[in-house]
Amino acid sequence: MSVPEKQYSDIYTAIYDVVRAIPYGRVSSYGAIAAAIGVKSGARMVGYAMNHSHTVQPPVPAHRVVNRNGMLTGKHHFSPPEQMQLQLEAEGIVIEKDQIVDFEKHFWDPATELSL
Repeated sequence: MSVPEKQYSDIYTAIYDVVRAIPYGRVSSYGAIAAAIGVKSGARMVGYAMNHSHTVQPPVPAHRVVNRNGMLTGKHHFSPPEQMQLQLEAEGIVIEKDQIVDFEKHFWDPATELSL
């Protein structure tokens, strides 16, 4: 069974709204964003939305979305792949071996921060 295109559009819009709320110098995870919009097991859907976000207006800071361990698992969707790390480093986040150093310090939980 497939999900209607309108429903995907609505979910992607909700995801993009949450990602746009992630503050400069902070990151969130696919799962935390999914939980915040009420799709608790929708981390993969958040990943799909981030893959399609590079041409969305207003811009979506997809570089601020990482996996639950702080790994830059989505970097291969940036051009070049190093761009994700460069953007995070420009915001003061230290990356070592594709992982955010002090991930807990930089983690932003939308369910808590947006009072969802």
